Amino acid sequence: MSATGKRESGFTLVELLVVFAVMAILIAIVPVAYQKMRETAQYRDTLRTMVSELRTARQQAASGRAETRFGINLRDRTYGILGQTQYQLAESLTVSATVAGTELAADGVASIRFLPDGGATGGSIDVLRASGAGGTRLRVDWLSGRVEQEPVAGP
Repeated sequence: MSATGKRESGFTLVELLVVFAVMAILIAIVPVAYQKMRETAQYRDTLRTMVSELRTARQQAASGRAETRFGINLRDRTYGILGQTQYQLAESLTVSATVAGTELAADGVASIRFLPDGGATGGSIDVLRASGAGGTRLRVDWLSGRVEQEPVAGP
């Protein structure tokens, strides 16, 4: 209060220091949270696209009465139905594939072939997060060509 009995408006030094401390904490936390959110979005988008492409390849083989191949280029980090649009893998993801020996090409492309009778060469694709938060295994059954997902524990 001033000498005239009126309260002066404004902030005290302590109030300003508290506000600055809160702002500093937020500035430190936001980039970390954003990076985790971005990695999660890339992981989910990759899984969604990969499952969709695998199921589309299966459907194309059955309806077109011709073999359709889904491939992952482990060297170039791309995936998709061979001969169609290829999708780029995010840098924050690690991918490995287990396929039949005849489906692994010298150029680093691992393929799963879907057959017109509904079968497939079978195989699995592991999509893992770089942060060590685990991942997902996409399995293609060789008899039915069905695509299934299962969790994979992190390292």
